[in-house]
Amino acid sequence: MAKFIAMTSRKGPFPDNGNEEPVPGPADFGLPAQDDGSRDDPLLGQNMLGCTGYRPDFAALQAASMRVVVAAGKDSDGEFAARAAAEIAARLGTGPAVFPGDHGGFLGGEFGRHGAPAEFAQTLREVLRTDR
Repeated sequence: MAKFIAMTSRKGPFPDNGNEEPVPGPADFGLPAQDDGSRDDPLLGQNMLGCTGYRPDFAALQAASMRVVVAAGKDSDGEFAARAAAEIAARLGTGPAVFPGDHGGFLGGEFGRHGAPAEFAQTLREVLRTDR
């Protein structure tokens, strides 16, 4: 899990020798030190391969009757998921809606992470009111 978090929070492109970089320890991310490395969690186990190979149908998304909003966290700028969000939004002819914080900007201390839940809620209200 620590390697996954390090990979997804990396800013900028991955170097060719990225797999040779040292792996952070679980404690570096506030995870239990006894992480056994098993990956039977649905996110990291069964869904990882399907998610990484998915290609959105941009024509169908652009033709949808409802508004499609792609979002990213301000503090995630340059990271893996934020770069993907920016690219998808660009392919849809928009920009991403930018929310306060990072990937967990909505959290208020649950699970040991602190985002900016009040600011996140305000931004969400604005995004939902906007006709973009």
